[in-house]
Amino acid sequence: MKVGFIGLGNVGGKLSGSLLRNGIDLTVHDLNEEFVDDFVSRGAKRGENPAQLMRDCDAVITCLPSPAASDTVMQEMLPEMKEGKIWMEMSTTDEAEVKRLGAMVMERGGAAVDCPVSGGCHRADTGNISIFAGCDRATFERILPFLTMMGRRILHTGELGSASVLKVVTNYLATANLVTCCEALVTAKAAGMDLNTTYEAMKISSGTSFVHETESQVILNGSRDISFTMDLVKKDAGLFQQVADRHNVPLEISPMLVQIFEDGIERFGERCYSPNIIKRLEEATGLDIRAPGFPPEMLDDEPEEPGYEVIPQGTQLKAAE
Repeated sequence: MKVGFIGLGNVGGKLSGSLLRNGIDLTVHDLNEEFVDDFVSRGAKRGENPAQLMRDCDAVITCLPSPAASDTVMQEMLPEMKEGKIWMEMSTTDEAEVKRLGAMVMERGGAAVDCPVSGGCHRADTGNISIFAGCDRATFERILPFLTMMGRRILHTGELGSASVLKVVTNYLATANLVTCCEALVTAKAAGMDLNTTYEAMKISSGTSFVHETESQVILNGSRDISFTMDLVKKDAGLFQQVADRHNVPLEISPMLVQIFEDGIERFGERCYSPNIIKRLEEATGLDIRAPGFPPEMLDDEPEEPGYEVIPQGTQLKAAE
């Protein structure tokens, strides 16, 4: 299968790199020609534009910074969409928007999948990230072989749009975890606790989390480099709030998180790394939340292995009913 990939940025560059590393016939496109040049030097083909990728490839993956960018690219690809073609949206986007674009694809005989990733950029680089996929089962089985090249754990979430809902749900949890980790670290420091000991206490306790074991490390190092910025957190938090609003769920914590990151963006800039949200508390208390022995960025120490489909707990019981 020939695959096109549009969007070679922070996440897209890593996911497409896994495809290339595993021998996929890959054509790439990005507005930044330096990114494209790098992939061509490693064996990928240079794409002229989104329309050409859709015309010449069996599946085209988009991994773009906003729903508006995905719409722009889709309008260019649509004239080349036909039966047998697959569009895979790996951006974090709105459920309603991916359904709207997907309907255009399916009207022309193509298949549409929303397949966002979760687990940190460092895992995207090694093919160990998790991938959600929303589409019909037949399409899922067609794309599963190269989803397992880009990710370790692949979950078929249901129909188109379901993956985007679950992606913003899980990003919301990560954002809440980040803010609570920041509050915990600053409070522990204010109470006279050693930060190295505090990190370990949190790690071995019931209060640990993936976010603590990754982002707390770069917070304590001082780099705060998690390859994710405040504007993206605000976007994702807003998408989660939209899901809740559509279904009349009266959330309390979510609006507070949006306000916290709006304040962070006003103070530190929208492209500031998201763990720097702790600077709000550092400035308020005069405390320096750094400690020796922590890395400046996260690296995935898991060996790259073939991915597999995750079967939801209780599926067999449902099937038996």
